[in-house]
Amino acid sequence: MKKLTPKLNFLANKQNPLKWINDVHSKLNQTCVAHVIQVKTIHDVVEAVQQAKQQKQPICIAGGRHAMGGQQFKTGGLLLDMNQFNKVVNFDFAAGAITVEAGIQWPELMRQYHVLQHKTGVVWGINQKQTGADRLSMGGAIAANIHGRGLQMKPFIQDIVSFKLVNAEGDIVVCSREANNELFNLVVGGYGLFGVVVEVTIQLAKRQKVQRIVETTTIDQLIPQLHEKIKQGYLYGDFQFSIDPESNGFLQEGIFSCYKPVPIDTPIPKHQARLSKVQWQQLLQLAHTNKSKAFEQFRDFYLKSSGQLYWSDTHQLSIYLDDYHEKLDQQLNAKCRGSEMITELYVPQAKLADFMADARQFLRKVEADIIYGTVRLIQQDNESFLNWAKEDFACIIFNVHTDHTTLGKAKSRTVLCGLIDIAIKHQGSYFPTYHRFASRAQVLACFPQFPNFLREKLKYDPDERFQSNWYQHYRRLFIPRNKLLLAASVKKYENNEKQGLCC
Repeated sequence: MKKLTPKLNFLANKQNPLKWINDVHSKLNQTCVAHVIQVKTIHDVVEAVQQAKQQKQPICIAGGRHAMGGQQFKTGGLLLDMNQFNKVVNFDFAAGAITVEAGIQWPELMRQYHVLQHKTGVVWGINQKQTGADRLSMGGAIAANIHGRGLQMKPFIQDIVSFKLVNAEGDIVVCSREANNELFNLVVGGYGLFGVVVEVTIQLAKRQKVQRIVETTTIDQLIPQLHEKIKQGYLYGDFQFSIDPESNGFLQEGIFSCYKPVPIDTPIPKHQARLSKVQWQQLLQLAHTNKSKAFEQFRDFYLKSSGQLYWSDTHQLSIYLDDYHEKLDQQLNAKCRGSEMITELYVPQAKLADFMADARQFLRKVEADIIYGTVRLIQQDNESFLNWAKEDFACIIFNVHTDHTTLGKAKSRTVLCGLIDIAIKHQGSYFPTYHRFASRAQVLACFPQFPNFLREKLKYDPDERFQSNWYQHYRRLFIPRNKLLLAASVKKYENNEKQGLCC
């Protein structure tokens, strides 16, 4: 047997202490892993995969640890922490293509490409990122196939040129639309189940100055207004809706903010209206205690900021208050810990108003505690295997307060599954990143390709080297244990598939 290096001796050391970890936002995924490796080089990943294979150790992969569905953790697994693997590898200034290590997070990516362009002027910037938080990794963006608030953008796959993947054998594979395209489409939106992305080349966009234009509107007018903004050349936009179930405007009225390009020589004032961390914390407290007042203050701030100027890349950065809910729990003398779970639903744009009307009735009935919500647009993704944007959808995001009790979590399950049912009723879908509450029937209604996704997983990783609690859940949901044992190798799996034993 190959001698273990000191860094990886933990694989043979039964006395090694276990490590408890959790996700950053919901804090509902506390998991005990066998060990955490701080990845600093590609060699670290290759060596970890090869020796984990030798020791039959499952591997999970984490970056910013914001995913709430358990995709980055595996009970008893080896966790590859990618946060220190965060350098720029190459920058093609002419093409605007930047190659980075997969652990780099959005603020560091922006800082580095700004520094690299300081002599010539910062011409290139990111096209899109998640909103609401910034310390999220490129590897995670690929794994979830994220999106931002672009008005005419597909999910993140549109911005990926290529990436390097360490597969289950410990080999480095280059994936793009030209090379290993099948694997490319599986990995993007594949939640880390096909290997470890170690480098990614992202296509940047020409930076523009944009002006924020804010107005109030209603959900029935939103889609026509968004289409009009698109005709006028607006690039980004969203609709943040009223969250007070006792108000007439609940899920109907909202803040409509869009961003249009302005001449590049337009000066950006130094002092523009912005919310401080203290003000954000105050708004969060109001969202838990006086929802109408929270919405009114948020609306008033946005209306005041209408006309302000920003850069197209940096305007996408957000303030995220670490551990904000712990402070809230103390301020409110909460009887138990709490946090917000997020869910994201998709419906055809023409169905948005009907979906929101049904959601409004349902959320009032179950007395859901909605803390924040927004509507965006997404264009169809016809590349990723587990594509969630099956057509040009309206995206509806809900932040649902969840008490960390058995009853609190059960209530959130009822809320989130009920919203999925309403989306299905309106020919829609949901984002599997945020939770794993969906039933088997709901998964199949929204992702009929899911059994084939699991087949592809076993084809590329027959020993199931790359795992997660998210994967374990869906494996149990779709493949009975006796049939999984039959699928221990590609050959056996293919034989079982021919006999109709799997999925």
